[in-house]
Amino acid sequence: MTTQLKIDFVSDVMCPWCVVGLGGLEEALRRTADVVKADITMQPFELNPTMSAEGEDFGEHMARKLGPDTDGRRAATREVLRERLAEFGFSFGTHQRRIYNTFDAHRLLHWANTLNRQVDLKHALFRAHFTDGRNISDHEVLISVAASAGLDADQARQVVASGRYADDVRRAEQLWISRGINSVPGVVINDKWLISGGQPVDAFEQALRGIAAELETVRPIS
Repeated sequence: MTTQLKIDFVSDVMCPWCVVGLGGLEEALRRTADVVKADITMQPFELNPTMSAEGEDFGEHMARKLGPDTDGRRAATREVLRERLAEFGFSFGTHQRRIYNTFDAHRLLHWANTLNRQVDLKHALFRAHFTDGRNISDHEVLISVAASAGLDADQARQVVASGRYADDVRRAEQLWISRGINSVPGVVINDKWLISGGQPVDAFEQALRGIAAELETVRPIS
């Protein structure tokens, strides 16, 4: 017997550890298919909500926030990220990257959820930014990425041009902040359990099996 789980994946498209977290979660779900079935909903979180439309150079952005990388620690972390992402077949581009505003991307993800294509779009947005270095605050790029994920380009254009779902995204962002999410990724299971960060696959698998076992012990009598 399998246990149905509700999973909210709180993340930002600008967050490389969110790519690691999603890859790890999805692989863990494949490993635990014998005991778990899950619906994943992408929930919005903006690492840089005040970022301008033109974005900011990645190196300059990190230096401004954290100071210069004098000991090479950030470069080492980037290499670890590249290795972790490669485990899931994800290519981390070597080009100079920029940080962009992601609010419109979150609006598009909200729309994609109404069509059950949200996870596909999330992966496409991650590839567009981290692999291809595209400006995902640009509406034409967002439309192109949506089409690559199997969504209707004309409908995507209407969403990004209209400002639709802006209030929904803002409410969701505030909701997760109010629940204590202040860094991402955050994997919230059944509104009760939180798994933070880009955990290894084994950690996700252990958590999923443990939650499924706990829920099985308290299953109501039918």
